[in-house]
Amino acid sequence: MPLLTIHNRQISWTPLLVLGYLFYLLLGAMVFQLLEKQAETHFRDQFQLEKLKFLQNYTCLDRQALEQFVQVLMEAWEKGVNPEGNSTNPSNWDFSNSFFFAGTVVTTIGYGNLSPSTVAGQIFCVFYALFGVPLNLAFLNQLGKGLNAHLITLERWVQKPGRAQVVQTLAVAIFLTTGTLLFLVFPPLVFSYVEGWSYGEGFYFTFITLSTIGFGDYVVGTNPNKHYIPVYRSLTAIWIVFGLAWLALVFNVGADLMEKFLQLKWHKPDLSLAEGATTKLEDEPEQPRIHIPS
Repeated sequence: MPLLTIHNRQISWTPLLVLGYLFYLLLGAMVFQLLEKQAETHFRDQFQLEKLKFLQNYTCLDRQALEQFVQVLMEAWEKGVNPEGNSTNPSNWDFSNSFFFAGTVVTTIGYGNLSPSTVAGQIFCVFYALFGVPLNLAFLNQLGKGLNAHLITLERWVQKPGRAQVVQTLAVAIFLTTGTLLFLVFPPLVFSYVEGWSYGEGFYFTFITLSTIGFGDYVVGTNPNKHYIPVYRSLTAIWIVFGLAWLALVFNVGADLMEKFLQLKWHKPDLSLAEGATTKLEDEPEQPRIHIPS
């Protein structure tokens, strides 16, 4: 277990890591509250003004009737029905959308914009996830091993004496650059063109999806005013699977680097003491050995 040395006393750094983790969560909470709370209040007030304007324009309605209609809209949205448009909107449960939903279940992304509404669908979803999530983890693990094997092959192919560190750095740089282009840079361009989002919104959706955070505020293929090709969401689901494997490797590399950094930083005093002890032993002359015959 990594230890922190303070005044020649070794202390486990696990409590410090726990405190640092909690501090990071508290920091995130304060920043999000600072950035979002005022905007939420503004949107809430604006929505209330819009309801008042609506009642003023349509005097045949009272507030209670309007609130009931809003409730109907909320229930429709929770069931995955987009209130915009009409009954000719594409189904949320055609094969392409169902394939996309199945991918969000086994990858644990869970956007939240669509969920089974029938009892049979909910029960099946539970057992489907029960076996699908471990299967997905095993698949991603094998896919990650394959990507790692290509890195090792690249390193062995160009490895020469005295250049091991340079080659390793080059291999990691190629891996990160290629993956960043394929999974984080180019896809937002496609989503921006198809969905009508800005590039920033497309990048936000890309990272939130591949990191399995999945807020559900941005989901591909849900705009009723756009015509999507039938395989659009299915191709997106396949891209998500490979992107998950790549980003999981990046997160693992980041976690390993962080652990090594902490161990190196906190074990540095121990290393200096050890080097001092070694130097002292080397400076001392070797004592003569006296053999006493039996």
